[in-house]
Amino acid sequence: MDIAAMGARLGRWAHRGLRGALSGLAAMGLAFTNLPLLAVSFVAFALAPVPFLGLALVPWTMTLVRMRTDLERRRASRTGILVTRPYQPRPERAVAGGWPHFRWTVTDPATWRDLAWLAPGALVGFGLGLVGVLVPLYGLAGVTLLPFWIWLGTGWYGYGATLAVDTWPAVLLCLPEGAAVLVGGLWLAPWLRRVDAHFAKLFLAPTRAAELRLRVTQLTVTRADTVDAQAAELRRIERDLHDGVQARLASLSMTIGLADKLIDRDPAQAHKLLDEARESSHTALVELRHLIRGIHPPVLAERGLGGAIRALALSLPMPITLDIDLPGRPDTPVESAAYFAVAETLTNMIRHSRAHSGSVFIRHADGALTMVVTDDGGGGADPTAGTGLGGITRRLAAFDGTFALSSPPGGPTVITMEVPCALSSPRTMPSSGTD
Repeated sequence: MDIAAMGARLGRWAHRGLRGALSGLAAMGLAFTNLPLLAVSFVAFALAPVPFLGLALVPWTMTLVRMRTDLERRRASRTGILVTRPYQPRPERAVAGGWPHFRWTVTDPATWRDLAWLAPGALVGFGLGLVGVLVPLYGLAGVTLLPFWIWLGTGWYGYGATLAVDTWPAVLLCLPEGAAVLVGGLWLAPWLRRVDAHFAKLFLAPTRAAELRLRVTQLTVTRADTVDAQAAELRRIERDLHDGVQARLASLSMTIGLADKLIDRDPAQAHKLLDEARESSHTALVELRHLIRGIHPPVLAERGLGGAIRALALSLPMPITLDIDLPGRPDTPVESAAYFAVAETLTNMIRHSRAHSGSVFIRHADGALTMVVTDDGGGGADPTAGTGLGGITRRLAAFDGTFALSSPPGGPTVITMEVPCALSSPRTMPSSGTD
């Protein structure tokens, strides 16, 4: 094996182990916040019968508890154990300090599961974190004992349960023992974090019934967004037709009518009007083609998603690397949504990213179409800044798709979009390469 590759792999392993140990240290610190939160929650519920005070105190306390459990869910997700939020949507009339808000809080089963996790979660998190920190530290002490021996001189005792460190052979024996314990501790620390994450998932993940409720809510919101988006798209098409093609065709009709009246009295002027009508008809045709392209590009219907993205990349003012491999075509609505999602992402790249190059990666695997768009710009993309990323999210959500953005300051920006779908007809032409 290449020495450089082996060194890089060893470095990644050590980094992962160190992160696990530091995460265990953080778990120990966070464990001390659980019991005060549990005590405050007991006090809040004890004061719940007090008018006005209980209505405000219980939801406020549960907000603190949810902040703590949300933090634990994020920590679990960093280990690869996905723990989604299980809470019921807040009612529109649930104003802080009111009865609907209090009732929404205390009737949510997730509230009581959060409270049930606080005490055992503190014990498990602290215990596993303590093991994940002490074992590597014990090994590190053995590895560094020789320099300390040289610095402090003979007569320093006390490393390990089996070695009395008072002679040079004993010091030298501590080195392999410490190295073995350090390696074992760094290997063990990430696994301990995953055990802690699995334990948290038992309490903090949504139950099957909660998942069904959340799914119904999500589909309701998605349906409403889809209806709104379709209504907005129809209004846009109507406006473009009314202000553009329709007005130009009306002017064209008037010009032809005027030329018809002048054809006998002033043929030269009539021919001039007909030339204007010809130019106007050409302009109207171009506008109509642009409008059709905005609804469903002909190249998408003819060449599929890969060919349409290739044609789009060729028209952009920066080099776009394409890596597209689709053995078939999705259904037409999904294909259209995927095309416009990638197109909007590339448009944002040109307008806002200050990038010099970009790339598009598209694959279909495990029943989902995955699209990854990357650029080498300055980063800092914000979906809430009105750059069109929110529209992409709503467009994909109509097909149960997901949108993920990674854009740290300084770049790069990586946008990952995924849409569940099946492919139908086989591909008839290649659609991967570099532009």
